[in-house]
Amino acid sequence: MNLGSNNTEAQAVIDIALRAARPVELAVGQIYAVATASGQIHQIDLTGEQYLDTPKRKAGTTVVRDVPSFMAYFDKHADKNSELYADVERRTITAVLDAHTGQDARWGRHRLELQLRHTTAWTAWTGMDNRLVPQDKFADFVEDNLVDFVEPTAATMLELAESFEATTTAEFQSSQRLDSGQRKFAYTEDVQAKAGHRGEITIPATLTLALKPFEGTEPYKVLARFKYRLDKGNLTLGFKIERPEDILAAAFADIRTLIDSDTEMAVLNGSPTR
Repeated sequence: MNLGSNNTEAQAVIDIALRAARPVELAVGQIYAVATASGQIHQIDLTGEQYLDTPKRKAGTTVVRDVPSFMAYFDKHADKNSELYADVERRTITAVLDAHTGQDARWGRHRLELQLRHTTAWTAWTGMDNRLVPQDKFADFVEDNLVDFVEPTAATMLELAESFEATTTAEFQSSQRLDSGQRKFAYTEDVQAKAGHRGEITIPATLTLALKPFEGTEPYKVLARFKYRLDKGNLTLGFKIERPEDILAAAFADIRTLIDSDTEMAVLNGSPTR
């Protein structure tokens, strides 16, 4: 007698019976229990949102990048019990559109978040902040960002950049601070066309820029101090932005004030519970 063969045949009969078994209705038209070929019981809940024509409630977090987009979505979905939070450290503003009411709890799962992004110009300037680079590299940076200069003007800075490019082979010998705060550099060139040619370059003490810290904001006044190093005839140049974190804080505060003035509820300082 082949017991193994009998067991196999018995299992085959069981499998056929299970596959033929009809689902058991646990709740009329809603919940069913189904037996699988492996003998497991699976429960199917037809009351889940995936089986409905529309979801029972709004849920999810929408991320926007500027105030107009934030207000457009907020005005469409918010009600009188929605809440707003400004997180100064993360520089985000979050709306809990289905926040709790004064009497009843709500889900708090439908949210809107303003996540600010730095502009290309802000990233470029802060990326070069407090660095000293060779003349040609500094000249390239100035030429690429002429639109951001307020004082000196873009035209003046272009002339200065061209002077740096023209004197990359010169030997800088001395520097002198002028009464205006500017710095004058004396140099000598020893190229065949200008043997022994001497010249001077004057650079400003400070730069005034107009930069947008975040996408969708207005430009802010940014001050930077010119920096240099003269070492064995080689001149390296750079700048130091004055208190960039204060500029970011001011820009975020203005964004918060703008949203606060356009909504009926106050913008709270902090972040909502997760």
